[in-house]
Amino acid sequence: MDRGVSFHIDYARLLSPEGELDPSAEDMAADADLLIRLYRAMTRTRAYDAKAIALQRTGKLGTFASSLGQEAIGVGVASAMRPEDVLAPSYRDHGAQLVRGMTMVENLTYWGGDERGSDYQVPRSDFPICVPVGTQVAHATGAAYAFKLRREKRVAVTILGDGGTSTGDFYSALNMAGVWGVPLVVVINNNQWAISTPCKLETATPTLAQKAIAAGVDGLQVDGNDVIAVHHVARRAIEKARSGGGPTLIEALSYRLGDHTTADDATRYRDQEIVQREAAREPIRRLRAYLTSRGLWSKERDAELARECAEEVERAVEAYLAMPPQDFGAMFDHLFARLPPSMSDQYEEARRFARANGAPHG
Repeated sequence: MDRGVSFHIDYARLLSPEGELDPSAEDMAADADLLIRLYRAMTRTRAYDAKAIALQRTGKLGTFASSLGQEAIGVGVASAMRPEDVLAPSYRDHGAQLVRGMTMVENLTYWGGDERGSDYQVPRSDFPICVPVGTQVAHATGAAYAFKLRREKRVAVTILGDGGTSTGDFYSALNMAGVWGVPLVVVINNNQWAISTPCKLETATPTLAQKAIAAGVDGLQVDGNDVIAVHHVARRAIEKARSGGGPTLIEALSYRLGDHTTADDATRYRDQEIVQREAAREPIRRLRAYLTSRGLWSKERDAELARECAEEVERAVEAYLAMPPQDFGAMFDHLFARLPPSMSDQYEEARRFARANGAPHG
């Protein structure tokens, strides 16, 4: 029996931090319309992200997880999916969700503490935002297994952070995905930080992509700040899964430029010089430099896009703030078809609290 095994992890980058395209990637960058769509989607994500943080700071939104500097991952992956595919997102994946058709109002509603925000009107089969770390990988694996059993040409895609790869849910789900050979793509947003824990203290492996090997799954790395590379790597993995080729694990290397969430202060544990260095490699600036060098973009078009995004965000905020609050009982109705007797005391306590504080209480 052969016992010696070696492996290699491929790394993909098509666009340099300076916005220069690798000569071998000319064909992949030939679709100018696609590149402009990717740029617009990343810019739209960042505009929404900044406003959501401002709303939280003024008490109009709950805790929010910024995707600043990581927009290429969500946008690149989601733009490679088909409408019939399914996304199982983490709490930092509004970039992917917006591309999939979730509205800004829906996302604001969710982060405002209202589960009506998870009732997406367009990506009806997409999973709600997953706050528990790593459990969405199991959800996506289950969905992918259902697609295989039903012989549906659909793919489940999930995104998680680097810290999520240290959880048992991640390992168990990836193991079963490999055993079952399901149509699944798992994307690791390796932004180098699991809250305040740096990646080097999370794992001893040189890459997170190699964690796929133990599960019998293909694993590779991509520059997560290169939206062109992310899109094409994700598209190949998704189409491989759709054609019966099994799951893929993609480690997208990026950097979290902001705090972990609005409840965090990253200045307490990060070197700001490193943050500034990484900011020079962020994805929007990189793609803008390339588009401008090709004559596909200009300062005037950028200013117009900024106005469009700002107006869209403001409309969404107005609609969100104008939504009447739900009755206090929604928190129970969302969980139970019929209220268990053991919850009746909590229900009545919540009713009294709502009445005393002038909230809708039925």
